[in-house]
Amino acid sequence: VQLQAFGGGLVQAGDSLRLSCASTRRTSSNNGMGWFRQVSGKEREFVAALDWRGSNTYYADSAKGRFTISRDNAKGTVYLQMNSLKPEDTAVYYCAQNRWSGAGSSALQYSYWGRGTQVTVSS
Repeated sequence: VQLQAFGGGLVQAGDSLRLSCASTRRTSSNNGMGWFRQVSGKEREFVAALDWRGSNTYYADSAKGRFTISRDNAKGTVYLQMNSLKPEDTAVYYCAQNRWSGAGSSALQYSYWGRGTQVTVSS
């Protein structure tokens, strides 16, 4: 499985961005998906996840109320809508495919990772 994340960029605080993650294989529609982010020199941290249907979602406290994760299984794509961006959201964002169908916050649950996309939020 290959995952490709895109949609990052340089924005100002308060702006919005939508990240997308496309899978090369439709089998990912049976798996939960997640978004993580990482700042250089720090551990990768969980942002959001959803189950294979997209009916159950799970967010990090930092993302609640501002970010929305969704998926379109017909397109094999997962999205992360990010609103009210803050400078502390600056990171490389990664999408990942869960080993199972549920939504999880631990990176250990994820077997495939896409290349990251840089999000930079200026103050």
